[in-house]
Formats: sequence, structure tokens, C-alpha cells
Amino acid sequence: MLTRVSLTGSLGLALLAAAALPALAQDRGGGLAQAEWAQNYDSAATMRVQRSNTPILSPQTLAATEQMVERYRDIVARGGWQPVSGAERLRVGSKSPAVTALRQRLIVSGDLDPAAGSSPVYDSYVEAGVRRFQARHGLNQTGAMNITTVQAMNVPADVRLRQLELNAVRLRSYSGNLGERYVIVNIPAALVETVDGDHVATRHAAGVGKIDRQSPIMNAKIQEVNFNPYWTVPASIIKKDLIPKMQKDPAYLTDNKIRIFNGDREIPPSQVNWHSDEATRYRFRQDPGVDLNSMGFVRINIPNPHGVYMHDTPAKGIFGDDFRFVSSGCVRVQNVREYVSWILQGTPNANPDTIEAIIQGGQRVDARPVAPIPVYWTYITAWSTPDGLVQFRDDIYKRDGAGAPTASMAAAAAGPRNFNPDADDDQTN
Repeated sequence: MLTRVSLTGSLGLALLAAAALPALAQDRGGGLAQAEWAQNYDSAATMRVQRSNTPILSPQTLAATEQMVERYRDIVARGGWQPVSGAERLRVGSKSPAVTALRQRLIVSGDLDPAAGSSPVYDSYVEAGVRRFQARHGLNQTGAMNITTVQAMNVPADVRLRQLELNAVRLRSYSGNLGERYVIVNIPAALVETVDGDHVATRHAAGVGKIDRQSPIMNAKIQEVNFNPYWTVPASIIKKDLIPKMQKDPAYLTDNKIRIFNGDREIPPSQVNWHSDEATRYRFRQDPGVDLNSMGFVRINIPNPHGVYMHDTPAKGIFGDDFRFVSSGCVRVQNVREYVSWILQGTPNANPDTIEAIIQGGQRVDARPVAPIPVYWTYITAWSTPDGLVQFRDDIYKRDGAGAPTASMAAAAAGPRNFNPDADDDQTN
């Protein structure tokens, strides 16, 4: 059974109940490692992070984040935590002085009970604490140390405090009426949440914009779902991607079912001078098809001035990666069938069997939700949930201004303030 933990103690962070660690109470000596090997699965279950159903953009998350600011001020006042070193290869069974330092790091951040002591053995409790830390930082929960986990652990406590202070400002900017049903895209977390009322209905990993092709922070509305769409290649991708690919592989467009049009007239790739900018004057369109089309089988139409949208992808492997900043600005959605079913709730096309039949039919079908659904593309790098769990993500687009004085935080905070989710949106795409 998953256990929720609360904020207690002088550090004000979630710590496990001592009852969850019977082996420690019995043996603090040389037999500690053996006592804990038998407890491996139980301890991991106790430490596992339970996902909150509280939306990131909610009064509850704001209140919890403001409370966590105070907790982290206390941590910083007490000296924060020490960086860990020589820990990149540690895993269950490792024995090293670095494990002792790792235990102390996990204790300070509330990922390991102080009763776990200072053994140099990487036991099941350390493994569970590392999993918990990884979950709080959006990393794959392997329970083993690696360079990415070490880098996250070595971010100083005062930087984490500034993240929380800044993101409390961002969260506060969304404190108005967001709508009864809405979608949140949190870009740094590469995460999509659908919200019904005051709880998360579905949650999806996402692929978002690369550092040099950033997904915009914006508000829009989901107007339409396009099944089996054509993909019209944006001009930026023609210039940055297609032209260099065609210079290396003249069969690239044909292999990927991408056609070239000059107005309504299709022209063969062999007639284009790929060593000039001629290609930028044409329209490139990829045929529908789940296996090859860059949008997979569905495009979620959200008219906006940035020309971005949400869509499926044939490259499903990205969703298992820690680093999902892979697109040219659009958002790729994991388990998009479930997402589309939620969008179309209350319409004939919401049924999973109907969705599958449309996909397999291969024909273009456009379906509208009962009413346009507000969607908020946000930039939240730190937040806390009402169960006392604090989450951090990398400031991938360098918008947090780490080290900036507190006075600059309000100006740096990105977030719309006067968006009416019930207003009509006449934009078309």
C-alpha cells in the first residue's frame, strides 16, 4: 500500500514513520546490511511517491508551495545540505564512505528517515530514498545513483529556495477562474494534466520544445481534434532540417512520404535545388499515417499566434526518457488516445472503440469538443502538493534567473493574469 507522508520535524520535511523501519530498530551493527536485504521490497513500497491528484495550477498547490518556502528558508538557515561526490556509480550492495554522505543528503531533504543512520552500505532503504528523490525531480526511478541524480542533489538549498519563491509568484498569477475543465502543460516537467473540477483526470508525459526551439508560454483553447491529419511542415523546419537532410539523402522526402507543392501543383524533389533556399518557397506536406507522420494519428488544434499545437508521435520511445525537450515547439502527448477521449467527452467520438475505428479507417476526421477547452502552457520549475511533497525540475529555458535578487522575481515570473476561459475564441487555423 502506498503511504502519504506529512511535513513534520524541525526541517519541516516528510519523513517516514519509525515503524516502517523495523530492521533498523533491531540491528544498528554489522548485520544491518543483511537485515535490510530481506526488507528490500517492503521498504521500497513504503518510500514510493504517491502521485497527487491536485492540479499544478490550483489554490491548494499554491498554499502548499508557500508553506514549503518557509520550510526551505529554515533548511537554508540551518546550513542547507552538503554536495555528494564519488556517488555516480553507487547502487544496492555498494560499500563506500560516499554512501554515508548520501544518507545525510537524503535525510536533510526528507527522502530518508534519520533512523537510517550512517552505515556505508547502500542498502534497500538508501535505494528507496534515492527512488523517492528521483521521483521528486522528474527522473527515472531506478534507485541507483547516476550523474543526473548527482547533479540534481548538488543544486544548493538556497537555489531551491529561490525556485520555490519564484514559482509561488507564477502559481499566484493563475489564481483566477481557469475553467471547469482545462488542460495544463508544464513545460519544464514535460507533463500534461487534464483537470475536471479540482482534480487531475489524466496525466501524460510530454515531449516539448528544444532549448533552441522553445515551446511558448501561452493560453489557448482546444477547438478541434484532427484524426489522421496531413502534416504541413513549418518553414523553420524546412530550413533547419529538411534542406540539410536532402543534401545528405536525396530519398529522404520520398521515404518519409513528404510531398512538395508549388501552389496546388506537386513537384518532384529532383526539381529542387537543395543547395539554395529555393525549398523555402514551397509547401511541404506529409501524408497521413501513424508510422511515419510526425503528428502520429491525431493533432489537437489550439489556434494561437505561435503556430504550435499538441499531437501524437510515432516516436513513442521519448516518453521513457528523463530529457524530453525534443520538439520544435509543439507538444507531443503520451497515451494520446486517453487524452483525446477526455477532450471529446460528451460527444459520440469519445468512445475508445470509435476512436480506434477512426484511426484504422485512415481518413481525415475532424471532431470538436462540446465546448472549447482552455489550455495553459506554463513554466513551473518548483511546486509542492498538499501531501507535503516538493517537486523540482530543471530550469531548461533559463527563465528562473538563479542567483537573481528577490525583487526581480515578479518581473521574471511568466504567467497570464487576465485570461477568461469562458470567452469565445474566433481564431481559426
